Amino acid sequence: MEIVVVDYGMGNLRSVANALEAVGATVRISADPSDLRRADGIVLPGVGAFGDGMHNVRERGFVKALEREVLERKTPLLGLCLGMQLLATRGTEHGDSAGLGLIPGTVVRMEANGVRVPHVGWNDVRFVHTDGLYRDLDDARDFYFVHSYVVRPDDPDVVSGICRHGEEFVASVESERVFGTQFHPEKSQSAGLAVLRNFLRICSSTG
Repeated sequence: MEIVVVDYGMGNLRSVANALEAVGATVRISADPSDLRRADGIVLPGVGAFGDGMHNVRERGFVKALEREVLERKTPLLGLCLGMQLLATRGTEHGDSAGLGLIPGTVVRMEANGVRVPHVGWNDVRFVHTDGLYRDLDDARDFYFVHSYVVRPDDPDVVSGICRHGEEFVASVESERVFGTQFHPEKSQSAGLAVLRNFLRICSSTG
């Protein structure tokens, strides 16, 4: 099974690839949108600002390629951290920017409410749905976060995990073949590897 990790110039690509390989995937890190055609699953990682991320995704020709593979061919897509945020309709970091629109919603800055932002470190995620990324996991697990912005989906039914840091925020989303985690599974030890293993299981059931 081949997973393509999208290289758009932002993200810890090698650590994501290493984690996927650890759970049994063959991984291709690629900056070529045509490589998505051969993928059994696609991972969109990312670290940095929303506007910069979307600029790079557009400049490297990935917008139409992602739309084709995910919407038409139903290839599973997993966005990680900034990659999850880019799934939204728009982001508000350093001004408004259009996102991929695969998970309708808006990316906004976290409300501090007496806690430190950015949110950095381990935190509990409470699972809303346990038949996708969280299959065979307990009702809650610790995952590793590094972020200042969060996704607010238009449809609450896409929310699969919730976390609290100053406010309750969306830790993960699942909508048909589109998935996202605000946390970094590649940095979240056994629980993170279990999430990636479940993503591979989803990819294997698609073809």
